[in-house]
Amino acid sequence: MLIVFLPGFSVELVPQETHEARRPSPRTWQPIHPEAAARLTDSRLQLHHAAQFGAAAGISYLKHLPDDSHTNLEWIPALGGLFSRAIPAQRSFRVGVRPVKLAVLVVTDENRPISEYPLHGRTITEAKDWIRSQINLLGADGSRYTLARHYEIPRHDVAIGESFDASEQACFEELSKWFANGASMLGTLTRTSSTASEIRCWPCNFDIGTLIKVSSGHAIGVGLEPGDDYYDEPYFYVNMRPQPTASRARSRPLWGGGTWHTDEWVGAVLCGSRLGAASSQERQTREFLDSAVSACRALLALD
Repeated sequence: MLIVFLPGFSVELVPQETHEARRPSPRTWQPIHPEAAARLTDSRLQLHHAAQFGAAAGISYLKHLPDDSHTNLEWIPALGGLFSRAIPAQRSFRVGVRPVKLAVLVVTDENRPISEYPLHGRTITEAKDWIRSQINLLGADGSRYTLARHYEIPRHDVAIGESFDASEQACFEELSKWFANGASMLGTLTRTSSTASEIRCWPCNFDIGTLIKVSSGHAIGVGLEPGDDYYDEPYFYVNMRPQPTASRARSRPLWGGGTWHTDEWVGAVLCGSRLGAASSQERQTREFLDSAVSACRALLALD
């Protein structure tokens, strides 16, 4: 079993798909607005809470695994959202959230839409009741669906009864682009590594990432974090276990405008606000990821 080290979060993860069997990811980069990166906080927090509807499906109906992988989510490009693993029922289904026109969706295990519930103006309780009704229609026991969870997520007023507010549509559209780009870039990366794990979004920290096994006890985590206490904006990261010292990390060059983060965890970071013109964003991000993964491999070789 591999140890995942992502910013502030450690779990054990067993890759659940072979490298050859992974679903291919689109390679088209969706241009983002770097100047908007620091204005996504409220929308990101609402989306984080909305994503728990999908995580709750795994918590409610799937076997609980030590690494918490029953709770994690997958970005489905065709649906533009984050979705749970397939839930067995008379008609198997997934539950997920779509950032654009913020909504909860129930889809088949083959990702065909079944029903949709817009969240704007609705509360978490109202959405939960709707999801339960849909699960009953699919032949499962909707009363088992629970939003109780064993981890904490950042606070937002939707958690205490306020309605979701998706009126800042541009912000939710921007977050959708970030997740889509993150999944796409990681998809390209994992196709070149036979030891990379599946790409998943972890509902606690809300990052989407993969783990590359280097050797026994040595691994590299690569992902996209939409924002957190360290950086209040989306950022790509590359980190490793075991961690090097800050001085050793800084001795390795990074490309694409990346920097070394050394506060509480050591890793390479490319913040969204540092991206350049739309025409060069994909190339810049690729240069950063390639240089950071190479730097981490070199640092792990010295361990």
